[in-house]
Formats: sequence, C-alpha cells, structure tokens
Amino acid sequence: MAMRLSPHMTVMANAAQKASKRLLRDFSEVEQLQVSIKGPSDFVSQADIRAEQTIKEELTKARPGYAFLMEESGASGSDNWMWRWIVDPLDGTTNFLHGIPHWAISIALERKLQGGGTEIQAGLIYAPAVDEMFWAEKGGGAFVNERRLRVSARKDIHDAVFATGVPFRAVSTQRRAAFSRTLAGLMPRVAGIRRFGAAALDLAWVAAGRYDGYWELGIKPWDVAAGLLIVREAGGYVTDVEEGDPLETGNIVAANTHLHPVLRQAALEGLKP
Repeated sequence: MAMRLSPHMTVMANAAQKASKRLLRDFSEVEQLQVSIKGPSDFVSQADIRAEQTIKEELTKARPGYAFLMEESGASGSDNWMWRWIVDPLDGTTNFLHGIPHWAISIALERKLQGGGTEIQAGLIYAPAVDEMFWAEKGGGAFVNERRLRVSARKDIHDAVFATGVPFRAVSTQRRAAFSRTLAGLMPRVAGIRRFGAAALDLAWVAAGRYDGYWELGIKPWDVAAGLLIVREAGGYVTDVEEGDPLETGNIVAANTHLHPVLRQAALEGLKP
C-alpha cells in the first residue's frame, strides 16, 4: 500500500502479507494438505498452523514484549501484558479446504487501559485471494487498501442484506434453536441473508457497505476482534446481543446506525425460548 501506515499497522500488514504467500501456495495445492479435526465440522490444516507460526514470528520480531491470543496455539506471553495481538491465521478454513476463495487473515492489537479493561487499538483483515486488505486504527477511520470505508446508508430493513454464521453440528441445541428463531423472524422482512463462512470478512464487508449488518452467536474473539474496530471506524455499531462485550460473550451484532437496533432486537428475540 502506498499510504503511509503507522508503525503498528506496518508490522501487522507485513506479517499478514508474509503469511499470505504460503497460504496462497497451499490453496493452489489444497488437496495435498494434511488436515486434523478439532471437533465436529471444525478443522485445522497444515496451512493454519504454518500461517500462525509465520505471523507470530514476524510480530514477535517487531514487538518482542507483546502477548498473544491465537486460534491454534492459544494465549502466550506475560500475564501482565500491556499490549496483546489477537490472531486468526486463517478465518474460513472450511472454505479454504474446499477450494472456495473466501478466507482471510485477521490480526488485532489490544491494549490494557489504565483505569481497567482493554481496548482494540488496531485491526487488519487481509483476503489474499482477492488482494483486499481491510484495516483501521482507533480514531483514524477504516480503509480497504487505500480507499476509505463507510457502512451502508440503508434505513429500511426490507432493503437490507444481512450476513450470519449458520451453526454446525457441534453447536449446542439451545444455540441452534436461537439461530433458527432469529432467522425465521428476519427472513420475511429482509432482501436477503447470506452465510459465506468467514466471520472476519463478514465484518469487513459490513464496514464496506456490502452487507447492511451481521449477527452471530458463540463466535471466538480472534474471529471478530479486528473486524469490530473496522466496522466502528467505518461509522457502524458493534455490540453484544444483550449487554456486555462481544469479545467476551461471543454474541455479536454489527450494522449501520439505522439497522442495528432492528437487527439486535431480532437476535435478542431469538434468544428467548
């Protein structure tokens, strides 16, 4: 990118681009990858592991004192960290393994606040197959490559296209039922609902105005940490379905200012048995 990036964002972009080179090679030879099963419909491949190792090496080299929260290797570094990387080396693994070019690298930078709590300071989502890098720093706006992002301006739910994640078979019966209730309530009211299989890109596309909103239950922090900042910096809202921090609860609703209350209410009603 020709734009002048901050030191943190430069480190994140360099790590993502380095990992993407091997991911693209693996994607072109996906049938040769070794794949393990973490749980029902939950896969990890050599590609995930190698990409995570590359990203961790690059980020550690640039910022040796920072801690990590990573999808495959978990938490590492000091318990008294002030800065922490939150990384999903390959969001959309199932797409990747099926040759579907809709997957991404997600890197977020989290900072501890003096008064308590934490805050996402920077986020990057890179989709190597289409060479789109979505990124944002707190207070600096959101971008895809060098173009400024803005959430959609749609106000009428009947014109809206929402994204979500369809629960797979490992998900609890209660959560599957909550999703079904929300889906049943929304389908007659909206222009469309999409499930593309990569939560990080769902949020990036909300920030870009391609989707009008996104909701999901039981999502992991590394899937959404970067994306929630990118949506907010693009002028959107990201909250928990109920009260609390979506990074902690795993229940997330993201949309523009007009449609967020409607989508959140639909998701909330779905939680009621």
